[in-house]
Amino acid sequence: MTANDDQRTPRAIQAAQGAVTAVETLEAARAELAATSLPLAVPEVREARQWIRESLAQLDDYVIPRYRSLDAPLLAVVGGSTGAGKSTLVNALIGYPVTRSGAIRPTTRQPILLHHPLDGEWFEGRRILPGLDRIRGKVSANPLPAHQAGATPDAQAITSLVLVGHESVPQGIALLDAPDVDSISDDNRRLAGQLLAAADLWVFVTTANRYADAVPWRLLLDAASRDITVAVVLDRVPAAAEEEVRTDLQAMLDKQGLAGAKLFVVPESALDGLGMLPEESVIPLRQWLGDLAADAAGRAEVARRTLNGAVKAVSVRMDGIAGATAAQEAAAEDLRMTCVAEYEQALSRILEATKDGALLRGEVLARWQDFVGTGEFFRALEQNIGRMRDRVGAFFRGEPAPAVKVETAIEAGLQAVILDEAANAAENVDRRWRADAAGRELLGSEDLSGTSDGFDAKTAAAIRSWQQGLMEMIRTQGQGKRTQARWLSFGVNGLGAALMVVVFSMTAGLSGLEIGIAGGTAVVGQKLLEAVFGEDAVRRLAQQARDDLHTQCQRLLDDERERFLGRLDSARPESGTDLARFAQALRTLAGAA
Repeated sequence: MTANDDQRTPRAIQAAQGAVTAVETLEAARAELAATSLPLAVPEVREARQWIRESLAQLDDYVIPRYRSLDAPLLAVVGGSTGAGKSTLVNALIGYPVTRSGAIRPTTRQPILLHHPLDGEWFEGRRILPGLDRIRGKVSANPLPAHQAGATPDAQAITSLVLVGHESVPQGIALLDAPDVDSISDDNRRLAGQLLAAADLWVFVTTANRYADAVPWRLLLDAASRDITVAVVLDRVPAAAEEEVRTDLQAMLDKQGLAGAKLFVVPESALDGLGMLPEESVIPLRQWLGDLAADAAGRAEVARRTLNGAVKAVSVRMDGIAGATAAQEAAAEDLRMTCVAEYEQALSRILEATKDGALLRGEVLARWQDFVGTGEFFRALEQNIGRMRDRVGAFFRGEPAPAVKVETAIEAGLQAVILDEAANAAENVDRRWRADAAGRELLGSEDLSGTSDGFDAKTAAAIRSWQQGLMEMIRTQGQGKRTQARWLSFGVNGLGAALMVVVFSMTAGLSGLEIGIAGGTAVVGQKLLEAVFGEDAVRRLAQQARDDLHTQCQRLLDDERERFLGRLDSARPESGTDLARFAQALRTLAGAA
């Protein structure tokens, strides 16, 4: 080991340690991105979802692999518009018809990566572009014309990368012939973008006729924003127009922040029998690539600039995704509050209907009057409340069936109110959610504007459960009253019916009972109960019964509400809470690199 080696080793170790730390940061950021979902259709969500896909692809295809292998050969992706002559240019640089070219579009379908044979190990694994399989190609001893050369693509989406080793490719740099950036094939356009995002530098090919087109300039502006090293090749330039076209294109590059881009001009030339350009037409570009490949420091500088730009670009997108995540949370909360408010209002209307006497009309009133009777019963009640115990006891023992009919009528009336209000709430939530893009996407084509299947049966069961609980309260309250034990044994259903009537006339509490409803119905029920239990006990029983009814109705509506909230919970944005922090970490990483 030399003295120079001793001096370099600590710095090399520090660089390696820094790379490991960077990779850990990048992998953590990638995990956060991968765990982030944006399920709600808020404004600009499509763009944010695209940012996630692009950021993950950039991290997987280029950033993380490059940080792990800072000394790997540079990858120069040759891209450009349809018919710009990319494949012909690559063939000329190699001096051999390796890639496909021709008049039929699109031509470049199967991407071909050309490298020096000694650099093959860098590209045979999944170090870069891990989503593409590798196919090992070879150069034939008897070359075909360029329009017949190259791997034959299948009709499906491209899933592989053809690797071709050739001595003409300088060691330290590889050339990747990419599909057209404006291809008529969606798959080709996506792949072209993916390959360009995985490049250390771009060799961007355009023509004298199309150098001002919008599509290539969008990509060139993206390259400028990320500080990518770009070589622009102006292909098929007529000799008479070379100076004018070169000057105009250079001015455009300078104006758009690409003044540092290398500009090469390929004169318009006739192709030979193999479809090859004259060798001298690409000598300046070949020399530039060769010099770059031979300059380790220059290659490192290109990789560093591109890497920093890519990391910064990911950090910017992560900030945007963090904003989209916050918008998702806000949209989800708005939908949730809409749903909760509608069902709370439904519950309020149900409870209001159970205390304003509305349920004591119609069938309920008829059954109650059948139970308590009319005429002499009311006069006796008014004239001598003390004699009531005997009459009530005998009445309960003798006629239990009418009390059950009261319970049944109350069940039917209460069920109708609950069903109606639950349906109104569902209709309102469905309508309001569909007026919102996020809610509309959540609901899709399913109609939730009515109550759920079986809700009527669930409601009837809940009401019966409430009534049974009310009867149990009657039994429990009467256990300590010896003088009333016989009445409770024979008349618990009757007392329960009376308690229900009292509960359903609790306007502003028990103090409002004296107003009487439907000819003194509530007054009769109250006096019946007070004669048995006393006034204070009746108040407690009525309030407990009302609280229990509230609980039963709440459970029913909560279950119905869950049809909406369950969809919302399943579509809640996942992760995303640390995106802003990771974005800052990546900016710091890019600045320190």
